Amino acid sequence: MPSPGASSAPRLPMEDSYLELLADTLEQMDIPARSQFLQRYFQTTTHLDLRESQCLQLWEEMLTRRKEMAEQVGRPVSLKTVLMDVLSSAGLIRVPVLLEYDEFKKLQLSAVTDPLTGLYNRRLFAESFEKELNRARRYGLPLSIVILDLHRFKEVNDKYGHPRGDEVLRAAATTLRKALRTSDSAFRIGGDEFALLLPQTDAVQALALSRRVETVFAETLQSLQLAISVTMDHGVGTYPQDGEQADQLVRVADERLYRLKHANHTKTRAASERTATAVPPVSAPPAGGAIPITSGRAPEQSPSGFEAATSAAAQSIVNQSVVVPEVPAVYAIQRKAERVSMTGTNAYAVLGESGTRRARVLDLGFGGVALELEKPEELPASVVAVLHVPILPPVRVYLRPVWSRQTTEGTVRLGCQFVS
Repeated sequence: MPSPGASSAPRLPMEDSYLELLADTLEQMDIPARSQFLQRYFQTTTHLDLRESQCLQLWEEMLTRRKEMAEQVGRPVSLKTVLMDVLSSAGLIRVPVLLEYDEFKKLQLSAVTDPLTGLYNRRLFAESFEKELNRARRYGLPLSIVILDLHRFKEVNDKYGHPRGDEVLRAAATTLRKALRTSDSAFRIGGDEFALLLPQTDAVQALALSRRVETVFAETLQSLQLAISVTMDHGVGTYPQDGEQADQLVRVADERLYRLKHANHTKTRAASERTATAVPPVSAPPAGGAIPITSGRAPEQSPSGFEAATSAAAQSIVNQSVVVPEVPAVYAIQRKAERVSMTGTNAYAVLGESGTRRARVLDLGFGGVALELEKPEELPASVVAVLHVPILPPVRVYLRPVWSRQTTEGTVRLGCQFVS
């Protein structure tokens, strides 16, 4: 303990404590964010418009000058003293203007916020992504990233003008704030592009949240009364399954977003073409054996056996010869057997009464399911299975294997039909 007569170290004045906080905060920022912040800070304190590079150079000179002055006087020098010395020597300031703490916090927030939507900007997204990825690696936790964009947003700008397009962007931001949890973060990373960071979230949870975002967005847009159906498409990348680096996860999420966007565009166009046309009936499939597919379109290069497995269920719908109304693409029947891809999720099926065999669920449709087995094996004509897929509780079903195909990786893909 110090002796009673010893003098205690002087406390820093409030202004100096504030400037120390400023120095610590700037040290944690990356260079682009730091230069942008300093430009606004010097603009407020000096009432001069300086270039970002010039502001960054002045700050570096202040840090160097502080060290030199401390060596000369033999004690620490306040940052305020150095601030006034450097700015005065450069002829940039004559009347010092110090910034209140609340204004300082506003400047700090402004440097990382998108002014239109109020979401965090792309600059903070890159910084936050690396931090969350490092935390996920350290503690062995999942981390998901969702890339989103607005389908048909350009049509809104073309038809109604950019002010109405800005309303759609703000509606998207409102949607993300409503749908996300407190631990999640939302960013605007481009014109109509957004990103979500979801700590401790696996692929299934990320997909469920993305679907919730789509639903909330549709509800939010109703108040705008747009004649154009704008939707929010998504792509998910999850650490560590889809990659261990930030650029890998972004690339995977972008690719999945592109595939979904292309599929939605195709569905919407097909729905419009069928709006006023009744679908002709299809002859019933023969009893037993494979189920034939009759289609008015050219065969795909890689036809999915799942379509063959589910066409019987789809035929019960198309045989009614009902005109398909123009509804959102996700509800329109575009194929002989509409399917939902389970790629990117951990959906699986437990086969047999013993429950010892497992298979990946590739996609799911009206009349059946496509599975992937690790190795070839004989299955009976009818097999019981418990399906574990996102959103739904485990479902017990009976499956009839219809087709099988071995992949180049040595696995076996199996198309199964639901049976009573």
